[in-house]
Amino acid sequence: MKTIKEPNGITFGMSAVIIMGVSVVMILTFIKIYLSNQIYYESKVVNEMTREVAALKAERVMLEQNVEALKFKSQVIDTIFVIGD
Repeated sequence: MKTIKEPNGITFGMSAVIIMGVSVVMILTFIKIYLSNQIYYESKVVNEMTREVAALKAERVMLEQNVEALKFKSQVIDTIFVIGD
């Protein structure tokens, strides 16, 4: 009676499946790393713009206060000259 020997070890098909599996995992990992880096750099830009917006809003408030102070000063000075005449 002859017995059929089964291959013991890794066949070409098994190694091809392993290589394809590892390749898929690596591709997905590289895509995730790329997207994470892009999100990081975009968030840096957004944070910088947010700081600039906050600074410009603060500057706007200061300028509005200066304008109001100049308006008040000119009205007071105009009244003093009108009273003085």
